[in-house]
Amino acid sequence: MKSRSWIHIRPVYPRLGKLIRRLAGPAFSGLSIAVLVLPSAAAERIVFSYGYLERFISVDALDTFAQEGRIDDQLALYIGEASPEELEAMRAVLLSQAELSPVTLSQFLYSSLGEVLLQYAGELIQTDSRLNGFSALRAAVVLAAGDSDGLTILNVLRHFPTRTVRINGVRALQVVSAFTQLLQQTDQMVALIEQQAGREVAAATPVDFAQLPDLQQPGSLSWQTETLQLYDDRRDRAFEADLYSPHLQVDAPVPVIVISHGLGSDRMSFSDLAQHLASHGFAVAVLEHPGSNNEQMQSLLKGTVSEMVEPSEFIDRPQDISFLLDELHRRNQIRSSQPDQFDLQQVGVVGHSLGGYAALALVGAELDFERLEFACTFEGGLNLVNFSLPLQCIALEGEHDAYPPLRDERVKAVFAMNPTISGVFSPSGLGQVQVPIMLVAGSHDPVAPALLEQIRPFSWLTGLDNYLVLIQGGTHIYSVADTSIDGALSLPAELAGPDPALARQYLKASSLAFMKTYVADQDDYQVYLSSAYTQAISQPPLKLELVSTLTLADNY
Repeated sequence: MKSRSWIHIRPVYPRLGKLIRRLAGPAFSGLSIAVLVLPSAAAERIVFSYGYLERFISVDALDTFAQEGRIDDQLALYIGEASPEELEAMRAVLLSQAELSPVTLSQFLYSSLGEVLLQYAGELIQTDSRLNGFSALRAAVVLAAGDSDGLTILNVLRHFPTRTVRINGVRALQVVSAFTQLLQQTDQMVALIEQQAGREVAAATPVDFAQLPDLQQPGSLSWQTETLQLYDDRRDRAFEADLYSPHLQVDAPVPVIVISHGLGSDRMSFSDLAQHLASHGFAVAVLEHPGSNNEQMQSLLKGTVSEMVEPSEFIDRPQDISFLLDELHRRNQIRSSQPDQFDLQQVGVVGHSLGGYAALALVGAELDFERLEFACTFEGGLNLVNFSLPLQCIALEGEHDAYPPLRDERVKAVFAMNPTISGVFSPSGLGQVQVPIMLVAGSHDPVAPALLEQIRPFSWLTGLDNYLVLIQGGTHIYSVADTSIDGALSLPAELAGPDPALARQYLKASSLAFMKTYVADQDDYQVYLSSAYTQAISQPPLKLELVSTLTLADNY
Protein backbone atom coordinates (compact mmCIF):
# COMPACT_ATOMS: atom_id res chain seq x y z
CA MET A 1 0.00 0.00 0.00
CA LYS A 2 1.20 3.49 -0.74
CA SER A 3 2.69 5.10 2.31
CA ARG A 4 1.09 8.44 3.12
CA SER A 5 3.96 10.56 4.29
CA TRP A 6 3.68 14.01 5.82
CA ILE A 7 4.16 15.32 2.28
CA HIS A 8 0.72 13.91 1.48
CA ILE A 9 -0.94 14.63 4.80
CA ARG A 10 0.24 18.09 5.66
CA PRO A 11 -1.93 20.08 3.22
CA VAL A 12 -5.14 18.37 4.42
CA TYR A 13 -4.15 17.94 8.06
CA PRO A 14 -6.71 20.46 9.47
CA ARG A 15 -9.59 18.78 7.61
CA LEU A 16 -8.55 15.31 8.73
CA GLY A 17 -8.26 16.60 12.27
CA LYS A 18 -11.96 17.42 12.22
CA LEU A 19 -12.79 13.98 10.87
CA ILE A 20 -10.78 12.48 13.73
CA ARG A 21 -13.07 13.92 16.35
CA ARG A 22 -16.21 12.96 14.45
CA LEU A 23 -15.17 9.36 13.83
CA ALA A 24 -13.87 8.52 17.26
CA GLY A 25 -15.14 11.20 19.63
CA PRO A 26 -13.21 13.56 21.91
CA ALA A 27 -11.42 10.78 23.76
CA PHE A 28 -9.93 9.63 20.46
CA SER A 29 -8.83 12.96 19.02
CA GLY A 30 -6.37 12.14 16.28
CA LEU A 31 -7.36 8.53 15.62
CA SER A 32 -8.75 8.92 12.13
CA ILE A 33 -5.39 10.10 10.80
CA ALA A 34 -3.93 6.79 11.96
CA VAL A 35 -6.85 4.90 10.42
CA LEU A 36 -6.65 6.70 7.10
CA VAL A 37 -2.89 6.69 6.81
CA LEU A 38 -2.30 3.07 7.74
CA PRO A 39 -4.10 -0.06 6.49
CA SER A 40 -6.10 -0.11 9.71
CA ALA A 41 -9.66 -1.43 9.71
CA ALA A 42 -11.62 -4.66 10.28
CA ALA A 43 -13.18 -7.54 8.38
CA GLU A 44 -16.64 -6.69 9.76
CA ARG A 45 -16.08 -3.83 12.12
CA ILE A 46 -13.40 -1.45 13.34
CA VAL A 47 -13.18 -1.05 17.09
CA PHE A 48 -11.44 1.95 18.61
CA SER A 49 -10.38 0.91 22.11
CA TYR A 50 -8.99 3.21 24.75
CA GLY A 51 -8.86 1.35 28.01
CA TYR A 52 -12.41 0.28 28.83
CA LEU A 53 -13.91 2.78 26.40
CA GLU A 54 -14.75 1.44 22.95
CA ARG A 55 -16.42 2.76 19.80
CA PHE A 56 -16.98 0.89 16.59
CA ILE A 57 -17.81 1.42 12.91
CA SER A 58 -18.93 -1.37 10.62
CA VAL A 59 -16.97 -2.00 7.46
CA ASP A 60 -20.25 -2.18 5.50
CA ALA A 61 -21.09 1.37 6.57
CA LEU A 62 -17.69 2.61 5.42
CA ASP A 63 -17.99 0.69 2.14
CA THR A 64 -21.41 2.16 1.37
CA PHE A 65 -20.15 5.62 2.17
CA ALA A 66 -17.01 5.22 0.04
CA GLN A 67 -18.79 3.70 -2.97
CA GLU A 68 -22.03 5.70 -2.96
CA GLY A 69 -21.43 8.68 -0.71
CA ARG A 70 -24.38 7.56 1.43
CA ILE A 71 -24.09 7.95 5.20
CA ASP A 72 -26.20 5.55 7.26
CA ASP A 73 -27.47 6.26 10.75
CA GLN A 74 -24.48 4.57 12.37
CA LEU A 75 -21.85 6.53 10.46
CA ALA A 76 -23.83 9.76 10.80
CA LEU A 77 -23.07 9.74 14.52
CA TYR A 78 -19.42 10.36 13.65
CA ILE A 79 -19.27 12.30 10.39
CA GLY A 80 -22.75 13.75 10.01
CA GLU A 81 -21.48 17.31 10.50
CA ALA A 82 -18.52 17.04 8.15
CA SER A 83 -18.30 19.46 5.24
CA PRO A 84 -18.69 18.18 1.66
CA GLU A 85 -14.96 18.74 1.09
CA GLU A 86 -14.08 16.67 4.16
CA LEU A 87 -16.37 13.86 3.07
CA GLU A 88 -14.85 13.73 -0.41
CA ALA A 89 -11.35 13.67 1.07
CA MET A 90 -12.28 10.70 3.23
CA ARG A 91 -13.90 8.82 0.34
CA ALA A 92 -10.83 9.38 -1.82
CA VAL A 93 -8.55 7.94 0.85
CA LEU A 94 -10.73 4.87 1.32
CA LEU A 95 -10.85 4.15 -2.42
CA SER A 96 -7.30 5.12 -3.38
CA GLN A 97 -5.66 2.13 -5.10
CA ALA A 98 -1.97 1.25 -4.99
CA GLU A 99 -0.58 -0.44 -8.09
CA LEU A 100 1.48 -3.16 -6.39
CA SER A 101 1.45 -6.85 -7.16
CA PRO A 102 0.95 -9.45 -4.39
CA VAL A 103 4.31 -11.00 -5.25
CA THR A 104 6.09 -7.66 -4.87
CA LEU A 105 4.38 -6.95 -1.57
CA SER A 106 4.97 -10.43 -0.23
CA GLN A 107 8.67 -10.30 -1.03
CA PHE A 108 9.03 -6.95 0.73
CA LEU A 109 6.88 -7.80 3.76
CA TYR A 110 8.86 -10.97 4.42
CA SER A 111 12.17 -9.07 4.38
CA SER A 112 13.73 -7.78 7.60
CA LEU A 113 12.80 -4.19 6.74
CA GLY A 114 9.22 -5.19 5.98
CA GLU A 115 8.92 -7.13 9.22
CA VAL A 116 10.17 -4.18 11.29
CA LEU A 117 7.50 -1.99 9.66
CA LEU A 118 4.81 -4.64 10.27
CA GLN A 119 5.75 -4.96 13.93
CA TYR A 120 5.49 -1.19 14.24
CA ALA A 121 2.08 -1.05 12.53
CA GLY A 122 0.88 -4.11 14.46
CA GLU A 123 1.18 -2.28 17.77
CA LEU A 124 -1.45 0.13 16.48
CA ILE A 125 -3.61 -2.25 14.43
CA GLN A 126 -4.37 -5.30 16.52
CA THR A 127 -6.46 -8.44 16.28
CA ASP A 128 -9.71 -8.89 18.18
CA SER A 129 -7.78 -10.48 21.04
CA ARG A 130 -5.57 -7.38 21.32
CA LEU A 131 -2.53 -9.12 19.88
CA ASN A 132 -0.02 -7.38 17.60
CA GLY A 133 -1.55 -7.36 14.11
CA PHE A 134 1.77 -8.26 12.44
CA SER A 135 0.71 -11.47 10.68
CA ALA A 136 -2.89 -10.42 10.05
CA LEU A 137 -1.79 -7.19 8.37
CA ARG A 138 0.68 -8.97 6.14
CA ALA A 139 -1.94 -11.48 5.03
CA ALA A 140 -4.60 -8.82 4.44
CA VAL A 141 -2.34 -6.55 2.39
CA VAL A 142 -1.03 -9.35 0.17
CA LEU A 143 -4.50 -10.81 -0.40
CA ALA A 144 -5.95 -7.39 -1.19
CA ALA A 145 -3.23 -6.75 -3.74
CA GLY A 146 -4.17 -9.97 -5.52
CA ASP A 147 -7.88 -9.26 -5.46
CA SER A 148 -9.64 -7.94 -8.57
CA ASP A 149 -10.67 -4.80 -6.65
CA GLY A 150 -7.02 -3.99 -6.01
CA LEU A 151 -5.08 -2.74 -3.01
CA THR A 152 -7.29 -0.22 -1.23
CA ILE A 153 -7.93 0.39 2.45
CA LEU A 154 -11.42 -1.03 2.12
CA ASN A 155 -10.15 -4.16 0.42
CA VAL A 156 -7.52 -4.65 3.12
CA LEU A 157 -10.39 -4.50 5.62
CA ARG A 158 -12.26 -7.20 3.74
CA HIS A 159 -9.25 -9.52 3.83
CA PHE A 160 -8.26 -8.97 7.45
CA PRO A 161 -8.36 -12.49 8.94
CA THR A 162 -10.33 -11.66 12.10
CA ARG A 163 -13.88 -10.38 12.36
CA THR A 164 -12.72 -7.32 14.25
CA VAL A 165 -9.74 -5.08 13.85
CA ARG A 166 -8.94 -3.28 17.05
CA ILE A 167 -7.28 0.13 16.92
CA ASN A 168 -5.06 0.61 19.97
CA GLY A 169 -6.24 4.05 21.03
CA VAL A 170 -3.31 4.73 23.34
CA ARG A 171 -0.81 3.92 20.62
CA ALA A 172 -2.76 5.83 17.99
CA LEU A 173 -2.83 8.97 20.10
CA GLN A 174 0.90 8.61 20.70
CA VAL A 175 1.55 8.39 16.96
CA VAL A 176 -0.66 11.36 16.12
CA SER A 177 0.80 13.41 18.96
CA ALA A 178 4.35 12.59 17.83
CA PHE A 179 3.49 13.41 14.22
CA THR A 180 1.98 16.76 15.22
CA GLN A 181 4.96 17.54 17.45
CA LEU A 182 7.40 16.71 14.65
CA LEU A 183 5.64 19.06 12.24
CA GLN A 184 5.51 21.87 14.79
CA GLN A 185 9.11 21.49 15.92
CA THR A 186 10.36 21.25 12.34
CA ASP A 187 8.61 24.53 11.51
CA GLN A 188 10.12 26.12 14.60
CA MET A 189 13.56 24.81 13.70
CA VAL A 190 13.33 26.14 10.15
CA ALA A 191 12.54 29.56 11.61
CA LEU A 192 15.49 29.25 14.02
CA ILE A 193 17.85 28.37 11.17
CA GLU A 194 16.61 31.35 9.17
CA GLN A 195 17.30 33.61 12.16
CA GLN A 196 20.79 32.17 12.66
CA ALA A 197 21.56 32.54 8.94
CA GLY A 198 20.46 36.18 9.14
CA ARG A 199 22.81 36.78 12.06
CA GLU A 200 25.71 35.17 10.18
CA VAL A 201 25.02 37.36 7.15
CA ALA A 202 24.93 40.50 9.28
CA ALA A 203 28.23 39.60 10.97
CA ALA A 204 30.10 38.88 7.72
CA THR A 205 31.87 41.26 5.37
CA PRO A 206 29.59 41.94 2.36
CA VAL A 207 30.57 40.08 -0.83
CA ASP A 208 29.33 40.70 -4.36
CA PHE A 209 28.91 37.11 -5.55
CA ALA A 210 27.87 38.30 -8.99
CA GLN A 211 31.55 39.18 -9.53
CA LEU A 212 32.75 35.69 -8.54
CA PRO A 213 32.63 32.42 -10.52
CA ASP A 214 29.22 30.73 -10.52
CA LEU A 215 29.71 27.36 -8.82
CA GLN A 216 26.45 26.05 -10.21
CA GLN A 217 27.95 26.08 -13.70
CA PRO A 218 30.24 23.33 -15.09
CA GLY A 219 33.96 23.89 -14.87
CA SER A 220 36.33 24.32 -17.82
CA LEU A 221 37.89 20.85 -17.70
CA SER A 222 36.94 17.81 -19.74
CA TRP A 223 37.14 14.33 -18.25
CA GLN A 224 37.27 10.68 -19.16
CA THR A 225 35.16 7.93 -17.62
CA GLU A 226 36.24 4.41 -16.72
CA THR A 227 34.31 1.66 -14.95
CA LEU A 228 36.43 -0.12 -12.36
CA GLN A 229 35.73 -3.80 -11.68
CA LEU A 230 36.67 -4.33 -8.04
CA TYR A 231 36.96 -7.54 -6.04
CA ASP A 232 37.86 -7.75 -2.37
CA ASP A 233 38.89 -11.36 -1.83
CA ARG A 234 38.99 -10.89 1.94
CA ARG A 235 35.24 -10.25 1.93
CA ASP A 236 34.50 -12.19 -1.28
CA ARG A 237 32.77 -9.06 -2.56
CA ALA A 238 32.70 -7.87 -6.17
CA PHE A 239 31.51 -4.36 -6.97
CA GLU A 240 31.92 -1.56 -9.49
CA ALA A 241 32.80 2.10 -9.51
CA ASP A 242 32.66 4.72 -12.25
CA LEU A 243 35.80 6.84 -12.21
CA TYR A 244 35.63 10.34 -13.68
CA SER A 245 39.18 11.62 -14.26
CA PRO A 246 39.66 15.27 -15.28
CA HIS A 247 42.19 16.36 -17.88
CA LEU A 248 44.28 18.70 -15.77
CA GLN A 249 46.39 21.43 -17.33
CA VAL A 250 49.14 21.13 -14.72
CA ASP A 251 51.27 18.23 -13.51
CA ALA A 252 49.91 17.81 -10.00
CA PRO A 253 48.22 15.07 -7.95
CA VAL A 254 44.46 14.97 -8.55
CA PRO A 255 42.26 15.42 -5.45
CA VAL A 256 39.80 12.56 -4.99
CA ILE A 257 36.11 12.44 -4.08
CA VAL A 258 34.15 9.21 -3.53
CA ILE A 259 30.34 9.17 -3.83
CA SER A 260 28.20 6.58 -2.01
CA HIS A 261 24.56 6.22 -3.14
CA GLY A 262 21.52 5.59 -0.94
CA LEU A 263 19.44 2.46 -0.37
CA GLY A 264 17.85 1.11 -3.54
CA SER A 265 19.79 3.50 -5.76
CA ASP A 266 22.86 3.02 -7.95
CA ARG A 267 25.98 4.82 -9.10
CA MET A 268 24.19 6.40 -12.08
CA SER A 269 22.04 8.45 -9.72
CA PHE A 270 24.97 10.75 -9.10
CA SER A 271 26.52 10.92 -12.55
CA ASP A 272 25.55 14.58 -12.93
CA LEU A 273 27.18 15.51 -9.62
CA ALA A 274 30.29 13.46 -10.48
CA GLN A 275 30.64 15.18 -13.85
CA HIS A 276 30.22 18.59 -12.25
CA LEU A 277 32.98 17.95 -9.71
CA ALA A 278 35.25 16.39 -12.36
CA SER A 279 34.85 19.45 -14.57
CA HIS A 280 36.25 21.48 -11.66
CA GLY A 281 39.35 19.33 -11.22
CA PHE A 282 38.44 16.40 -8.96
CA ALA A 283 38.85 12.71 -9.70
CA VAL A 284 35.43 11.36 -8.72
CA ALA A 285 34.68 7.68 -8.08
CA VAL A 286 30.99 6.75 -7.78
CA LEU A 287 30.55 3.39 -6.08
CA GLU A 288 27.89 0.74 -6.56
CA HIS A 289 27.12 -1.10 -3.30
CA PRO A 290 25.80 -4.53 -4.34
CA GLY A 291 23.98 -5.46 -1.13
CA SER A 292 21.81 -2.34 -0.98
CA ASN A 293 21.49 -1.00 -4.53
CA ASN A 294 18.67 -0.95 -7.07
CA GLU A 295 19.65 -4.40 -8.35
CA GLN A 296 19.27 -5.78 -4.82
CA MET A 297 15.80 -4.25 -4.60
CA GLN A 298 14.78 -5.68 -7.96
CA SER A 299 16.11 -9.08 -6.94
CA LEU A 300 14.04 -8.92 -3.76
CA LEU A 301 10.89 -8.21 -5.76
CA LYS A 302 11.71 -11.09 -8.11
CA GLY A 303 12.23 -13.44 -5.19
CA THR A 304 15.89 -14.23 -5.88
CA VAL A 305 17.07 -12.64 -2.60
CA SER A 306 15.30 -12.33 0.74
CA GLU A 307 16.45 -8.89 1.90
CA MET A 308 16.27 -5.34 0.56
CA VAL A 309 19.43 -4.56 2.48
CA GLU A 310 21.75 -7.01 4.17
CA PRO A 311 22.80 -6.21 7.78
CA SER A 312 26.41 -6.56 6.63
CA GLU A 313 25.98 -3.41 4.49
CA PHE A 314 26.61 -1.32 7.60
CA ILE A 315 30.13 -2.76 7.52
CA ASP A 316 30.54 -3.37 3.81
CA ARG A 317 29.67 0.12 2.58
CA PRO A 318 32.46 1.92 4.50
CA GLN A 319 34.85 -0.89 3.60
CA ASP A 320 33.90 -0.59 -0.08
CA ILE A 321 35.12 3.00 0.03
CA SER A 322 38.37 2.06 1.77
CA PHE A 323 38.98 -0.77 -0.69
CA LEU A 324 38.43 1.62 -3.59
CA LEU A 325 41.02 3.99 -2.13
CA ASP A 326 43.41 1.06 -1.81
CA GLU A 327 42.86 0.29 -5.50
CA LEU A 328 43.63 3.90 -6.45
CA HIS A 329 46.78 3.70 -4.35
CA ARG A 330 47.77 0.54 -6.24
CA ARG A 331 47.25 2.38 -9.51
CA ASN A 332 49.45 5.20 -8.28
CA GLN A 333 52.26 2.72 -7.67
CA ILE A 334 51.87 1.13 -11.12
CA ARG A 335 51.90 4.55 -12.81
CA SER A 336 54.46 6.16 -10.54
CA SER A 337 56.14 7.93 -13.47
CA GLN A 338 52.90 9.45 -14.71
CA PRO A 339 51.97 13.04 -13.74
CA ASP A 340 48.25 12.39 -13.10
CA GLN A 341 48.59 10.67 -9.72
CA PHE A 342 45.64 10.47 -7.33
CA ASP A 343 46.09 12.56 -4.20
CA LEU A 344 45.03 10.08 -1.51
CA GLN A 345 46.20 12.16 1.43
CA GLN A 346 43.17 14.44 1.16
CA VAL A 347 40.04 12.50 0.19
CA GLY A 348 36.46 13.72 0.37
CA VAL A 349 33.38 11.48 0.61
CA VAL A 350 29.88 12.41 -0.56
CA GLY A 351 27.11 10.17 0.76
CA HIS A 352 23.35 10.14 0.42
CA SER A 353 21.03 8.59 3.03
CA LEU A 354 22.63 5.23 3.93
CA GLY A 355 25.69 6.48 2.06
CA GLY A 356 25.77 9.40 4.47
CA TYR A 357 26.00 6.92 7.33
CA ALA A 358 28.92 5.17 5.60
CA ALA A 359 30.75 8.45 5.05
CA LEU A 360 30.44 9.46 8.71
CA ALA A 361 31.49 6.00 9.92
CA LEU A 362 34.68 6.42 7.87
CA VAL A 363 35.67 9.58 9.74
CA GLY A 364 35.25 8.22 13.24
CA ALA A 365 31.54 8.28 14.14
CA GLU A 366 31.06 5.35 16.53
CA LEU A 367 28.04 3.05 16.36
CA ASP A 368 25.95 2.84 19.54
CA PHE A 369 23.99 -0.43 19.58
CA GLU A 370 22.48 0.20 23.01
CA ARG A 371 20.98 3.46 21.75
CA LEU A 372 19.80 1.75 18.58
CA GLU A 373 18.11 -1.08 20.48
CA PHE A 374 16.05 1.46 22.44
CA ALA A 375 15.19 3.47 19.33
CA CYS A 376 13.97 0.29 17.63
CA THR A 377 11.36 -0.28 20.33
CA PHE A 378 9.61 2.80 18.85
CA GLU A 379 8.78 3.96 22.36
CA GLY A 380 10.91 7.07 22.36
CA GLY A 381 8.65 10.04 21.51
CA LEU A 382 9.39 11.22 17.98
CA ASN A 383 10.91 7.84 17.15
CA LEU A 384 7.31 6.79 16.50
CA VAL A 385 7.27 8.84 13.30
CA ASN A 386 10.87 8.50 12.15
CA PHE A 387 10.54 6.32 9.06
CA SER A 388 14.31 5.97 8.64
CA LEU A 389 14.58 3.98 11.86
CA PRO A 390 13.43 0.62 10.40
CA LEU A 391 16.39 0.80 8.04
CA GLN A 392 18.80 1.61 10.86
CA CYS A 393 17.33 -1.19 12.99
CA ILE A 394 18.61 -3.74 10.49
CA ALA A 395 22.12 -3.08 11.84
CA LEU A 396 21.04 -4.90 15.02
CA GLU A 397 20.78 -8.16 13.09
CA GLY A 398 24.52 -8.24 12.45
CA GLU A 399 27.23 -9.44 14.78
CA HIS A 400 27.85 -6.41 16.97
CA ASP A 401 31.15 -7.71 18.32
CA ALA A 402 32.36 -8.46 14.81
CA TYR A 403 32.30 -4.84 13.65
CA PRO A 404 35.86 -3.98 12.60
CA PRO A 405 37.31 -0.47 12.90
CA LEU A 406 35.83 1.55 10.04
CA ARG A 407 37.84 4.75 10.40
CA ASP A 408 39.92 5.65 7.33
CA GLU A 409 42.47 8.37 7.99
CA ARG A 410 42.63 9.27 4.30
CA VAL A 411 39.13 10.79 4.42
CA LYS A 412 39.42 14.45 5.40
CA ALA A 413 35.94 15.84 4.67
CA VAL A 414 32.36 14.53 4.42
CA PHE A 415 29.39 15.96 2.51
CA ALA A 416 26.36 13.97 3.77
CA MET A 417 22.98 14.47 2.06
CA ASN A 418 19.88 13.39 4.01
CA PRO A 419 21.90 10.93 6.13
CA THR A 420 20.06 8.35 8.26
CA ILE A 421 22.07 8.42 11.48
CA SER A 422 20.08 9.34 14.61
CA GLY A 423 19.69 5.74 15.78
CA VAL A 424 23.08 4.28 14.89
CA PHE A 425 25.09 7.23 16.24
CA SER A 426 24.78 8.83 19.66
CA PRO A 427 25.75 12.43 20.45
CA SER A 428 29.03 11.20 21.93
CA GLY A 429 29.64 8.83 19.02
CA LEU A 430 29.13 11.49 16.38
CA GLY A 431 31.05 13.92 18.56
CA GLN A 432 34.17 11.84 17.88
CA VAL A 433 34.27 13.25 14.34
CA GLN A 434 36.80 16.06 14.00
CA VAL A 435 37.05 16.47 10.20
CA PRO A 436 34.98 19.12 8.35
CA ILE A 437 31.37 18.03 7.86
CA MET A 438 28.54 19.46 5.77
CA LEU A 439 25.08 17.98 6.44
CA VAL A 440 22.27 18.62 3.94
CA ALA A 441 18.64 18.42 5.04
CA GLY A 442 15.32 18.73 3.23
CA SER A 443 12.58 20.29 5.36
CA HIS A 444 9.95 18.05 3.73
CA ASP A 445 11.88 14.79 3.83
CA PRO A 446 9.32 12.06 4.76
CA VAL A 447 11.96 9.31 4.96
CA ALA A 448 14.73 10.88 7.06
CA PRO A 449 13.02 13.79 8.89
CA ALA A 450 15.30 16.81 8.89
CA LEU A 451 14.87 17.60 12.58
CA LEU A 452 15.67 14.08 13.73
CA GLU A 453 18.25 12.91 11.19
CA GLN A 454 20.25 16.00 10.29
CA ILE A 455 19.47 19.05 12.45
CA ARG A 456 19.79 17.37 15.84
CA PRO A 457 22.90 15.40 14.77
CA PHE A 458 24.46 18.62 13.48
CA SER A 459 24.30 19.99 17.02
CA TRP A 460 26.24 16.91 18.22
CA LEU A 461 29.28 17.70 16.07
CA THR A 462 32.19 19.14 18.03
CA GLY A 463 34.70 19.89 15.24
CA LEU A 464 35.65 23.37 14.10
CA ASP A 465 34.46 23.36 10.48
CA ASN A 466 30.88 22.14 10.26
CA TYR A 467 27.99 23.35 8.14
CA LEU A 468 24.28 22.64 7.94
CA VAL A 469 22.51 23.26 4.63
CA LEU A 470 18.70 23.34 4.66
CA ILE A 471 16.65 23.11 1.47
CA GLN A 472 13.21 24.34 2.44
CA GLY A 473 10.73 22.17 0.58
CA GLY A 474 13.44 19.63 -0.28
CA THR A 475 12.60 15.94 0.04
CA HIS A 476 14.68 12.75 0.14
CA ILE A 477 14.75 10.99 -3.21
CA TYR A 478 15.23 13.02 -6.37
CA SER A 479 16.35 16.14 -4.64
CA VAL A 480 19.75 14.44 -4.83
CA ALA A 481 19.43 12.23 -7.91
CA ASP A 482 19.53 12.67 -11.66
CA THR A 483 16.01 12.02 -12.97
CA SER A 484 17.14 12.58 -16.54
CA ILE A 485 18.81 9.17 -16.65
CA ASP A 486 17.09 6.68 -18.95
CA GLY A 487 15.10 4.15 -16.98
CA ALA A 488 15.07 6.20 -13.79
CA LEU A 489 12.29 5.23 -11.41
CA SER A 490 9.20 7.42 -11.70
CA LEU A 491 8.01 8.64 -8.31
CA PRO A 492 5.11 10.81 -7.16
CA ALA A 493 5.70 14.54 -7.38
CA GLU A 494 5.39 14.79 -3.58
CA LEU A 495 8.50 12.64 -3.18
CA ALA A 496 10.44 14.37 -5.92
CA GLY A 497 9.81 17.83 -4.49
CA PRO A 498 8.69 20.97 -6.30
CA ASP A 499 11.89 21.47 -8.35
CA PRO A 500 14.44 18.59 -8.28
CA ALA A 501 16.65 20.27 -10.90
CA LEU A 502 17.04 23.37 -8.72
CA ALA A 503 17.84 21.22 -5.68
CA ARG A 504 20.58 19.46 -7.66
CA GLN A 505 22.06 22.83 -8.64
CA TYR A 506 22.23 23.77 -4.96
CA LEU A 507 23.99 20.49 -4.18
CA LYS A 508 26.50 20.95 -6.97
CA ALA A 509 27.44 24.42 -5.74
CA SER A 510 27.53 23.50 -2.04
CA SER A 511 29.57 20.31 -2.49
CA LEU A 512 32.01 22.04 -4.86
CA ALA A 513 32.67 24.91 -2.44
CA PHE A 514 33.06 22.50 0.46
CA MET A 515 35.39 20.07 -1.32
CA LYS A 516 37.49 22.84 -2.91
CA THR A 517 38.04 24.30 0.56
CA TYR A 518 38.75 21.17 2.57
CA VAL A 519 39.98 18.59 0.04
CA ALA A 520 41.72 20.70 -2.61
CA ASP A 521 42.94 23.22 0.03
CA GLN A 522 41.85 26.22 -2.04
CA ASP A 523 41.06 28.78 0.63
CA ASP A 524 39.56 31.25 -1.84
CA TYR A 525 36.46 29.03 -1.97
CA GLN A 526 35.81 29.56 1.76
CA VAL A 527 33.79 32.66 0.89
CA TYR A 528 31.12 30.43 -0.66
CA LEU A 529 30.64 28.53 2.61
CA SER A 530 28.47 31.25 4.03
CA SER A 531 24.86 32.16 4.67
CA ALA A 532 25.33 35.12 2.36
CA TYR A 533 26.21 32.87 -0.59
CA THR A 534 23.31 30.47 -0.11
CA GLN A 535 20.94 33.40 0.14
CA ALA A 536 22.46 34.87 -3.04
CA ILE A 537 21.69 31.74 -5.09
CA SER A 538 18.43 30.83 -3.32
CA GLN A 539 15.28 31.08 -5.42
CA PRO A 540 11.67 29.86 -5.35
CA PRO A 541 10.25 27.31 -4.86
CA LEU A 542 13.17 25.98 -2.77
CA LYS A 543 14.65 28.41 -0.29
CA LEU A 544 18.26 27.64 0.63
CA GLU A 545 19.89 28.33 4.00
CA LEU A 546 23.32 27.59 5.48
CA VAL A 547 24.51 27.95 9.06
CA SER A 548 27.85 27.12 10.63
CA THR A 549 26.57 26.99 14.21
CA LEU A 550 23.25 26.06 15.77
CA THR A 551 22.34 25.78 19.44
CA LEU A 552 19.25 23.74 20.26
CA ALA A 553 17.12 24.00 23.38
CA ASP A 554 16.84 20.90 25.56
CA ASN A 555 13.27 20.18 24.34
CA TYR A 556 14.59 19.59 20.82
